[in-house]
Formats: sequence, C-alpha cells, structure tokens
Amino acid sequence: MAGSFAVMRDSSLLSRLDQALQVVERFFALIAGIFAFGLMVLAVISVTGRNGFNNPLPGYVDWIEAFMPLIAILGVSYVQRDGGHIRMDIVVGQLRGRALWLAEFVTTFGILILFIALIWGTWAHFDRSFDMTKPLWSRDSSIDIGLPIWPSKLVVPVAFSVMALRLVLQLWGFGRAFVRGDETPVAVPLIMSVAEQAAAEAEHIQGRD
Repeated sequence: MAGSFAVMRDSSLLSRLDQALQVVERFFALIAGIFAFGLMVLAVISVTGRNGFNNPLPGYVDWIEAFMPLIAILGVSYVQRDGGHIRMDIVVGQLRGRALWLAEFVTTFGILILFIALIWGTWAHFDRSFDMTKPLWSRDSSIDIGLPIWPSKLVVPVAFSVMALRLVLQLWGFGRAFVRGDETPVAVPLIMSVAEQAAAEAEHIQGRD
C-alpha cells in the first residue's frame, strides 16, 4: 500500500541535490497535469462535435495515444520522492534503524537496476522511430491523422532517466543512514505515524488560512 511519508532536509550536499532534482520533478509533474487537462478539453471538443454537429474531432484516438505517455510517465519520479508509489510496507513498516535502511537500500537498488534496463530498452524503441531524413523526423506515425510517434517515445527514457537519478539519491541517503545509524535521514521518504500524519495535515490546513 502507499502510506504517508515525509522527506527531511538539511544543508548537506545530498539534501541540496535532492531539492534541485525536485524542481525538475515538479516541472515534469506540471507538464503531465497540463496534458491531462488538455486531454479532457479534447474529449469535450470531440463529444460536442459528435453530438452537436455530427463531426467529432479528427484523430481523437491518435491524440490520446500521443498524450498518454506524458500523463502516465512524466510524474513517476515526483511520486517516488514522496514515497507515493504502491508498495507493500507491512514488513518494512515494522523495521527500525539500520535494518530498515538496509531493507530500503536493497529494494531501491533492485528498482534502479530495473529502470536502467528500461531506459536502455525505451531509448532503443525511440531510436527505431526517429530518423532526421524522414518527414517529421519519424519512421512511423499514428494510423488516423499521421501524428509522428517519436516524441511520445522519447518522453519515456527521459522520464525514466530522472527517476534513475532520484533512485541514486535515495540509495545515497539510505546507505549513509545505514552507515551512520541516522534516525531521520534526508532526501528519502520516511514513514509517518498516524499522529505525525494528523499533525502534518493540520499544519497544512492552517497554512491555507
């Protein structure tokens, strides 16, 4: 399951790198949100055109296929930083101290290896589609209106590369916490207790007033 997590900060190099990467992650998440909103606008236009004028938006499915990687993939690192991905923390949530940091280090390392393989595979997938000698630099296109597919394919290895950087920073954080025996390491998601969650939510609500 996905619990509630906090990410600590301090003046260390690791924390500064964490915050710098967070700027990129927030920008990517913003782009994903904009394209999600754009997809809703296209749906309204298509439905209105179909029902009101018997003329739906041409290539609506093609636009969905082009937008979907941006919506689904660009925010993956942003969610990883805050510990928002689905995870089974029934066992890990019971660990404390070095045992917890070791478990987190091992699982994060496994995820990093997986993403390195995904970056290699998705870049190769993009490379097969991109050709500067072809019209619109594309070897393939969508079926209906001929949208070039390579931009959507390029989004995936780029987003996964940012995710890999995030995982490297988290490995650094968990590894340093394991060696030093830190209780609240920086730049990694820390599981919050119910009381801490309530306090954080109350502080967030008060900040809006």
